[in-house]
Amino acid sequence: MKLTRRMVLAGLGGAAVAQGPLRAFAKTTAQVGDYEFISVSDGNLVLPRSFFFDGLPQDELAQALASFDLPQDQLEPPCNLTLLRNAERVVLFDAGSGPTFMPSAGTLLDNLDAAGVAADAVTDVVFTHGHPDHLWGVLDDFDDLVFPNANYHMGQVEWDYWRDPATVDTIGETRAAFAVGAARRLDAIEDRMSHFSDAAEALPGIMAQASFGHTPGHMSFMVGDDSDALMIGGDAIGNHHLAFARPGWASGADQDPDLGAQTRLRLLDKLAHEQTLLMGFHLPNGGLGRVARDGDSYRFVRADQ
Repeated sequence: MKLTRRMVLAGLGGAAVAQGPLRAFAKTTAQVGDYEFISVSDGNLVLPRSFFFDGLPQDELAQALASFDLPQDQLEPPCNLTLLRNAERVVLFDAGSGPTFMPSAGTLLDNLDAAGVAADAVTDVVFTHGHPDHLWGVLDDFDDLVFPNANYHMGQVEWDYWRDPATVDTIGETRAAFAVGAARRLDAIEDRMSHFSDAAEALPGIMAQASFGHTPGHMSFMVGDDSDALMIGGDAIGNHHLAFARPGWASGADQDPDLGAQTRLRLLDKLAHEQTLLMGFHLPNGGLGRVARDGDSYRFVRADQ
């Protein structure tokens, strides 16, 4: 069976892929003030190249991608969740895919265990947005809470979008399953949910920054300030290749491609200028690195380089 963009957006793409979940745990860490950050893998997605590159000018696309040595059939972007620890809290940014989205993902609990963190020790889950690989992991196979002692936090705009009964009819046929799945999971955690707005603290010391476009209420988060700071970027900068080489190009992964491109350009400019650490959900080697200018575009510099 050929893997198509439509199948992936419907949440069915993994069924066509024989590859099982990735079990390896690679520890990528950073320290910002009193906060320890650990990148924890939830496996990876499996997506056809068309998901990223359909509808783009092919000659210029080939030139932009020439240095990345990407596979010609499908890409396997990693899923890196950020775990934050300090004396008071154990905070997980997003909840992963859970057991039902793609067979190549859903390894979060194994990798938390490898990092020495039990699911019941997580005090807070802060969401960047409500897509399946970020939200569906709040429930297990039996629809029980995976993080039974956690409180949950989501931006008000994002919450309102996924809780709106009209979303399933307006999001588009290929993403309708996203809306159904989000509504069911958000209903399960509603009584533990709090909301925040742009430029407010999601939790003490964790500042929310609106990065709309990938979803209507997508949020990124900044911890620390000046040269000692880290941004949890979510999917606002969604890959290490075209998002940096041609950040102004629309991405089919974004629900609002034009707004997504504007947000991406703004964040890349800020990160490059301030040399803030970035933890990116779908970036390589645990997602930790910095942004460097590269002529009129940018490049991702891994933290270990």
